[in-house]
Amino acid sequence: MPAPIVSKPTIKRDEKEKDKERDKFAKLEKGGKPKQGTKTRSLEKAPKPKRHQQRPKVVEEPEVSMEELPVGTKVINVPITVAGFCEQLEISTSTVIMKLMKLGIMANINQNIDEDTVLVLADELGVNIVIGNVEEETIEEGLETFEDKPEDLKPRPPIVTVMGHVDHGKTSLLDAIRKTNVTASESGGITQHIGASEVMINGQKIVFLDTPGHEAFTAMRARGAHGADIAILVVAADDSVKPQTIESISHAKAAGVPIIVAINKIDKPGANPDKVMQDLTEYGILVEAWGGDTIAVPVSAKSGEGIVNLLEMVLLQAEVMELKANPNRLAMGSVIEARLDKSKGPVATLLVTNGTLQSGMSVVAGTSSGRIRLMTNFKGDTIKKAGPATAVEILGLTDVPEAGDVFHAVQEDKVAREIAESRKVKLREEVLARNSSTTLEQLFSQIQEGEIKELNLIIKGDVQGSVGALESSLEKLKNENVRVKIIHSGVGTITESDVMLAGTSGAVIIGFNVRPSTAVSTMAEREGVEIRTYRVIYNVIDDVEAAMKGMLDPEFKEELLGKVEVRTTFKVPGVGTVAGAYVTEGKVVRNADIRLVRDGIVYHEGKISSLKRFKDDAREVQHGFECGIGFENYNDLKEGDIIECFQMVEVERK
Repeated sequence: MPAPIVSKPTIKRDEKEKDKERDKFAKLEKGGKPKQGTKTRSLEKAPKPKRHQQRPKVVEEPEVSMEELPVGTKVINVPITVAGFCEQLEISTSTVIMKLMKLGIMANINQNIDEDTVLVLADELGVNIVIGNVEEETIEEGLETFEDKPEDLKPRPPIVTVMGHVDHGKTSLLDAIRKTNVTASESGGITQHIGASEVMINGQKIVFLDTPGHEAFTAMRARGAHGADIAILVVAADDSVKPQTIESISHAKAAGVPIIVAINKIDKPGANPDKVMQDLTEYGILVEAWGGDTIAVPVSAKSGEGIVNLLEMVLLQAEVMELKANPNRLAMGSVIEARLDKSKGPVATLLVTNGTLQSGMSVVAGTSSGRIRLMTNFKGDTIKKAGPATAVEILGLTDVPEAGDVFHAVQEDKVAREIAESRKVKLREEVLARNSSTTLEQLFSQIQEGEIKELNLIIKGDVQGSVGALESSLEKLKNENVRVKIIHSGVGTITESDVMLAGTSGAVIIGFNVRPSTAVSTMAEREGVEIRTYRVIYNVIDDVEAAMKGMLDPEFKEELLGKVEVRTTFKVPGVGTVAGAYVTEGKVVRNADIRLVRDGIVYHEGKISSLKRFKDDAREVQHGFECGIGFENYNDLKEGDIIECFQMVEVERK
């Protein structure tokens, strides 16, 4: 066909123009328009319209066969920004954003929307679309996020984290494990701690994350990082299960990580391993010795007894899990820790979970990027490459990444910089999109949309009896759409650890006779976690049940006016005990309600009988001033108590 076009070239300009026309002709033939391609004249006269006609076909053909699609159907590749979606469908951005708002999604034009949202949005707009492939888009970004083929996978060492209550011997156990592994040739063992260490046992490697504690573990999970494969729960044989032990169990179960129990301090006089095993059964952990599936190993971090057995059990658990990775791909993993060194600049410890990392490679971690100038292992030795399940310290990043950020190795430094810059631009949108926690008011609308099948709750109370009663009452609540799942409960005030767990699992925190501190409340507000506090057990049950049925409609809401700290107390004849206090937040108002909180536990609620500034009665006392406060019919005031001043505000019915 193209022979008449190129048969008699006259000058170089004609040849170039006809070469372009020949290329267009070939593309048009592929596009299924042979009639226009048979005439040379039509190609020469109308090249521009054909350039516009061919563009969508070149993009769409590799994704979906156009012959199978109805007329007017558009192919959309996801994920896609709101602006890109509007451009492809030729719809104004304001129309799409209004539709998204009706669906309960607050988005701007630069925010990504996923496949489900695109399909719902198209249905709302009344347009026909099909979802195209997304593989080409991810390849263009320069990140290797593809799934490995089974034949490429090879066994990798397990990554282990250590959890448990304070003073139960987590750090001592890690030190004992490292000392057990030190050989004579190493003469002094590990010279540098980089946040992780490697142990060899029976010719196999185990990687231990050196930062013990469930808070760090959950912080990594909150950012989507690969925290660990196995959790070792350290419980002291002479102290048994404690509040942080229970928290650790909750965190490990929420992450779906298998637990190995290390019963520590078995050489102490009051050690009772059987009591530990019995106490653990109350929290859903039944050890193998009692017919369960959780491995329990008695150890002594002080004498080294049972350490080798513990490591062998870790290898056994890892063998059951069949942990595998592909070393023949670009490395990916997570940032264990990072710091800014005065002489070296940004220093980051990376845990490679898949692929192989080589010195000189370009990496992108969160919103930071750079080329690896120096790479050292956990002993401080310079190395050239690191395979799966290896912890390394690197130099060369432009700024300090956050602990828990996911890192990827890329082919070119330019690609790493572009990805990091793009992430910085989208950081605001990501923060807004991260707010995935549930409030009770939103629950029913989400149930209707099929978004929630379980209502996750965290329960904290003043005494174990109240917590147990709440658990049993709430777990009985269920209907055809939703059921209550209590992911953690405990005695004591609401802590930052509870907020972190609620943020990663989309839970609502129920506080019964306990109050969160200001720092915890601020953190919860920042993370989008709802904390509800109650004094009557039936109110908790009624609210949760009403939320499940879609009838939650609170008429009153508590508004905190201020907080006062008791500095001293006076006994006044005929009046009772009066507190000499200092207003630390907000203000205290004479006719408002007050609540006495001691160590996070609510001891009394009532009214103010007297409020004075020096000798004069005061209507209100502002932040930063001292005052004298007396309670109606209550005299049990102590130094250090916190008095919360609040009022109930009527809320409009929705």
